[in-house]
Amino acid sequence: MKRATNLLLVPRRIQNLRFLSEKAAGNLAMEPGKKTTHFGFTDVDEEEKEKKVHHVFANVAKKYDLMNDAMSMGVHRLWKDYYVGGLQIPYNAKILDMAGGTGDIAFRLLRHSPTAKVTVSDINQPMLDVGKERAETERDINPSRLKWICANAEQMPFESNTYDLFTMSFGIRNCTHPQKVIAEAFRILKPGGQLAILEFSQVNAALKPIYDAYSFNVIPVLGEILASDRQSYQYLVESIRKFPNQDEFARIIREEGFERVTYENMTFGVCSIHKGTKPRK
Repeated sequence: MKRATNLLLVPRRIQNLRFLSEKAAGNLAMEPGKKTTHFGFTDVDEEEKEKKVHHVFANVAKKYDLMNDAMSMGVHRLWKDYYVGGLQIPYNAKILDMAGGTGDIAFRLLRHSPTAKVTVSDINQPMLDVGKERAETERDINPSRLKWICANAEQMPFESNTYDLFTMSFGIRNCTHPQKVIAEAFRILKPGGQLAILEFSQVNAALKPIYDAYSFNVIPVLGEILASDRQSYQYLVESIRKFPNQDEFARIIREEGFERVTYENMTFGVCSIHKGTKPRK
């Protein structure tokens, strides 16, 4: 099932600089027997991808929120507000916000549901450090209801059947095995618990040329100007294109055992909200 929500158009995706990454991918030789995956448009072995992604987010941590505002012209705030505002959160809920980094979603969750307790987890400690600092100055939240844990989304150090809600915003496409993340989310959720993932997706075909041109010609340049890091933002743009489309990702969620799986497009498919429920068994 899907719904469409058009909350302003914000670009993000691929084109003119694509050949640079594809050329690099073609020249990269893999060691025999090693499992490979993609890092943007480049093929790398799986262990190398995790290191490269960690390096990207360590580099951008302090400018991450500023860059999100610049790249989306502030519209990412509307997406996140809509995403959190649509969640049905039980009283005294235990929430795991994976890839929660700088706290953007966690702070919204506490404003939406002040009785909740939120565990913010991220594989990147510098991102969590930024979030902890922000928590001390954010208005209308109680920092004591937040817990910050550095962890891998594919191997979560949390007990099974523990959380009422699993959230993940713009993070799962950076994981080497998204299906493992979904399986782990299923494990840690209580029966009847909810999964809600906000991620970039496949934009409406009519808007794709504009979206691609902006993504590959503007976003890396903004990364260079505002964060002195063109390469990391080039990767972030490429990673969007490599992520499964809406229907494919919904299928992955179903395959891991979730029921009532839906997705809702925002801004003509620039990003989508995916939801599922762990069966009450």
